[in-house]
Amino acid sequence: MKKIAFIGAGSFGFTRTLVRDILSFPAFADAEIALMDINPKRLEYIEKACKKIVEAGKYPAKITATMNRAEALQGADGVLITILSGGVKIWRYDVEIPKKYGVDINVGDTRGPSGIFRYLRTVNDMLDICRDVDKYCPNAIVLNYTNPMAMLCRTVQGECKCSVTGLCHSVQGTAEMLAKWIGADFKDVTYLCAGINHQAFYLDYKVNGVDAYPRIRAALEKPEIYNAEQVRNEMFYALGYYVTESSGHNSEYNAWFRKRPDLIEKYCTHGTGWNPGHYGYILNEYLKREDDWEDSIKEWLAKDEVDITRGHEYAAWIFNAVFGDNTMYEFNGNVRNFGLIDDLPEGCCVEVPVVASKAGLRAMHVGKLPAQLALLNNISSRCEEMAIEGSLTGNREMIYHAILFDPLTSAVLGTREIRSMVDEMFAANEAYLPQFKK
Repeated sequence: MKKIAFIGAGSFGFTRTLVRDILSFPAFADAEIALMDINPKRLEYIEKACKKIVEAGKYPAKITATMNRAEALQGADGVLITILSGGVKIWRYDVEIPKKYGVDINVGDTRGPSGIFRYLRTVNDMLDICRDVDKYCPNAIVLNYTNPMAMLCRTVQGECKCSVTGLCHSVQGTAEMLAKWIGADFKDVTYLCAGINHQAFYLDYKVNGVDAYPRIRAALEKPEIYNAEQVRNEMFYALGYYVTESSGHNSEYNAWFRKRPDLIEKYCTHGTGWNPGHYGYILNEYLKREDDWEDSIKEWLAKDEVDITRGHEYAAWIFNAVFGDNTMYEFNGNVRNFGLIDDLPEGCCVEVPVVASKAGLRAMHVGKLPAQLALLNNISSRCEEMAIEGSLTGNREMIYHAILFDPLTSAVLGTREIRSMVDEMFAANEAYLPQFKK
């Protein structure tokens, strides 16, 4: 019997989906699913949900629930991390304080001032979790779904011994979206995707071995397709390669779309995709759920039927490749850049093809990115490296410098304005940043 531990299991949507996928593999039908969360009510609900999935699939699996992290991790073969440090009442400052200074944030979970302070709050918990993995299940494969993906993965990969990679569904999700746009069957699609998390690019995208970029360019001439992803489509026109993450996210990671109200109105407001780029989009969604999250879970639990069809998240396939039936599986993962992308900083976190097998996880060498992509990625990667070093050493000035060079922030604010904003964000987060008290 294999054991798979969920840390932050109260993330109801993620845990429910991943448990469904894992149990769909014969090698894991009798697995122990160990659920751990610090919120007892959420833990109780997800335990009921997972048992409902087990009953629907008639699996001989075992579901356990605990608030003791060591108990959940003890002897685990695989670990999944889906945590949120601080809660919405704290991380709302990540969005609201920059707005006060003129930096308009859409999501704020990856980079820039919002992503960096989310990282500074979360990294202490991530290090504690992965140090416990080193202690209680040192041979486990650890898959992280928590943002900011690149900075968190880069930190634990440098500070802990366990095998960790980070997963983001934007790579396969966007690849499927492009196939739909050009009328291709996704099973005929192959691609090479590389860069950094939320800003990786399809270096090639082929259908039956033939370059499909001309077909993508033609599809964008249709208004309904162009308007579905206005920011990303404009980035494609400018850079020549398609980026993985949605328009709202990507509008934050560069200086082109959010530095003036007229640009926000033109590119980040009227798109038809799920997240065109409205100010505070994810914050507002979370605030809405503060009062009704329990009702939506009860509604799901009350359903008579449960869909146990396997989804397209990477996690279950990776576990199956390493300690299931050992069918090899290629995915895009977040790993440190040791000889993988030649023109990005050595040791930074990159998102590249990784092969999972019984030998473990092996990242693939990509080579050089096109110069314009490398330049864009380098700015973000070097800001992330500075933020990581600042956190590990307790150096507030390095956090200021990391935000000082953020593309959107530096396009909107002057140096003294940025310092004032950073000081205010430190003050709002003081209780969650013990690494700076020394």
